[in-house]
Amino acid sequence: MDTSQLFEWGADLIYILLALVALFGGFTAILLWRRIGEKQFSEAAAEDFLTSVDENLQKRDFDAIGEMCDSPPYWSKAVPQLILVALQKKEQSMARLRRSLAETFERDVLADLEYRMSWIGTYVKIAPMLGLLGTVLGMISAFQQLGLKQSAGGNATELADAIGVALFTTAIGLAVAIPLVMAAAWISVRIGRLQDSVQHWIGEFLDDYEVAVTGDGRSAS
Repeated sequence: MDTSQLFEWGADLIYILLALVALFGGFTAILLWRRIGEKQFSEAAAEDFLTSVDENLQKRDFDAIGEMCDSPPYWSKAVPQLILVALQKKEQSMARLRRSLAETFERDVLADLEYRMSWIGTYVKIAPMLGLLGTVLGMISAFQQLGLKQSAGGNATELADAIGVALFTTAIGLAVAIPLVMAAAWISVRIGRLQDSVQHWIGEFLDDYEVAVTGDGRSAS
């Protein structure tokens, strides 16, 4: 088996790997996008939900709040799940409860999203590197053929197509990486909006919850 055949096999492998990177990168981006959608409330839905929660808080009906948060429309959302955590920790002071909810949100929601985002970042880095590797392999093969043709008195211009194919792998790598970069930026914006909205709605809930638990707005001991 000569080296030119090895380089051809290597180029074919590069194309396969680039296709896999594009496939898994796109799949991860779509999965992450849907994951954020599952955790996020729309403005109107959040207001309706918290209005119902506040009505039950005024009646100190914590069981009803728990059942509502654990019902199918809300069980996958971040805010209802954090409210369930708050109901399970009624004995804690409000300052400690706020810290506990922030830690729970970061550990159970943000950490999972950031983990998936790290994979997209990995695919973004791998794609152009694979393309560059394919180009290097192709150029090595082309220059080897160039040396053979020159020694045999052949026409070096016949290698133009081979060099063009070698450079094509870099173009494919960039074509895979650029959409993933755009998707990652868009997803980062959605994660930031999710974080801001959760902090806002949980803050409103805790203000009402403190009044319901203590009866006079002072922190529970």
